[in-house]
Amino acid sequence: MTTAASGRGRGTPPIAGHRFGSDSPGLLTRLRRDALQALAAGPFYRHTLIGRVPADLRLRIAQRWPGDAKRGAAIAAGEIELAGEFVRAPAPRWSPPSAGQEWLAAWQGFGWLADVAAAGAGAREATRDLVQSWIDENTGWNGIGWRSDVLATRVFAWIAHFDEIVRRDQEDPLRRAMLTSLVAQLRHLARTASWEAAGAGRVRALKGLIAGMAVLGGFEPRLTRVLKSLERELSVQILPDGGHLSRSPSLQLQVLQDLIDTRAVLRSAQIDVPAALKDAIERMAPMLRFFRHGDRRLALFNDSLEEDGVLIDLVLTRSEAKGRAPSHAPDTGFDRLQAFKTLVLIDTGKPPPHGFDDHAHAGPLSFELSHERERIIVNCGAYRGPKPNWWRVARASAAHSVMVVADTNSVEIRADGTLGRTPTSVVRERAEHEGQQWMSATHDGYRERFGLIYARQLFLSADGEDLRGEDRLTGLPGAAFAVRFHLHPSVQAGLVRDGSAVLLRMPSGIVWRLRAAGGEVGLGESIYLGSGEARRTQQVVLSGTVPPGGVTVRWAIRREPRKSIADQAQEDQFPRGQVSGDQPPANRAAQASSPGDQPSGDG
Repeated sequence: MTTAASGRGRGTPPIAGHRFGSDSPGLLTRLRRDALQALAAGPFYRHTLIGRVPADLRLRIAQRWPGDAKRGAAIAAGEIELAGEFVRAPAPRWSPPSAGQEWLAAWQGFGWLADVAAAGAGAREATRDLVQSWIDENTGWNGIGWRSDVLATRVFAWIAHFDEIVRRDQEDPLRRAMLTSLVAQLRHLARTASWEAAGAGRVRALKGLIAGMAVLGGFEPRLTRVLKSLERELSVQILPDGGHLSRSPSLQLQVLQDLIDTRAVLRSAQIDVPAALKDAIERMAPMLRFFRHGDRRLALFNDSLEEDGVLIDLVLTRSEAKGRAPSHAPDTGFDRLQAFKTLVLIDTGKPPPHGFDDHAHAGPLSFELSHERERIIVNCGAYRGPKPNWWRVARASAAHSVMVVADTNSVEIRADGTLGRTPTSVVRERAEHEGQQWMSATHDGYRERFGLIYARQLFLSADGEDLRGEDRLTGLPGAAFAVRFHLHPSVQAGLVRDGSAVLLRMPSGIVWRLRAAGGEVGLGESIYLGSGEARRTQQVVLSGTVPPGGVTVRWAIRREPRKSIADQAQEDQFPRGQVSGDQPPANRAAQASSPGDQPSGDG
């Protein structure tokens, strides 16, 4: 058995809610969990899971999600890459000691069954062997495999792919073994789904419980109570503007997908879909559209990846919701400036509350910029893998396109992964006039430690070809600052000769010029995690020290006229060969000194 970190994380989405010890339940939950663990670990607990086993599933789940055939073939061959970690031929098969908890949760959750099913009939025997071995080796409770969100993911996957796993022969021993195991797992899940996991994990647990009860039958009275639990959870987790309380685009996608699955099961079982569930789907779909860039993938806020654009399309189609993306989400705390083919997404909200903060990043007032299908300014994204230090780096303020004071997070991230000190005040306002859009926001996340208030203003022109910004710190002098603009790996960047600006060349040939005043302009190395793997890239950094009276850094990102790009490169003495995302130019930052190069901060 070999194991290695992989930076990749595409395919089956991670099971949300548990990362590197960040799960910090309340006292009552801890007591219930400890009591259940003591009971379940005993020799008699499995006898309480015995119940009537049906001869077959009561109904089938017709609506399933597409899998990745290449990935499925690799899994069938024992090459297993899940949650950013690669394990070859795990031994013991279901609990290799060197694998991380995220990998183990994804492996035992069987969410990858869609991938193996897509690999064709050749992978069927491998699937049967994997399911049978899990049943044989997991007759009793264990902490990860029987955790409510993991168990629910497995129950739903087994039900969805039941006919692809078992043979049509009613005498197939695996058919009976799967049905018996499903009954036992469902009885345990009924005891834990409504409280053990938090956040998106609880929605997943309730989905699995509802699906299992509807498909296996015999749970009708209890099913009504479970649906009420789901309604209560939706009233907490889904905000009035349709955003998920975690403020994570990736979790927005996952939870919406889970709710669509739940609705599909209820429809198949001819059970009335609760109004709260229908309303949540109607509100969440426009917010998922809100988070999409022109490449049809997601923005990188709060532990998110780009995700699969085809899957996002399918989720939106199956949502049956026609609402358009809003221009701002006041409850979730994001703003969207869009003009023609240019899109700016800005985090203008407070971090999520305790219990929903284990995915939160220290990125208040950070933004992303894209034009058509090309990303220009990005946040670094989310880490998927077994190394907690990498995950903490990705959550830091410095991994976001925002002003950072003294390399310090504007939101405290504790050792256990939860948030400590957060801004007590985040205020935003916006205005529009004749297609021009302006947004202003402030937060006090640096006040307690540095005596500074941070304010950011953004202005987008009506044609979408001129984005101007102003970053201001007011308060005590002396602290170092850096305004960071992380670049997508496809962007080729380099300083012009006098160091007053940076040219950003896109794969399409379009060039944008970033000019600044009030800070030293430089290029530095960066890393991009948004695609699920670590990729080298660059960042533009405007740096300095806060003087008495505070500091204001003004900058502008303008599209260069196509006809003058070649001439402008010659004028700047900036050879195209130096414009590289892999090899930063040797000349370092220089203070912008020419008054004619100082962008206007007026919006």
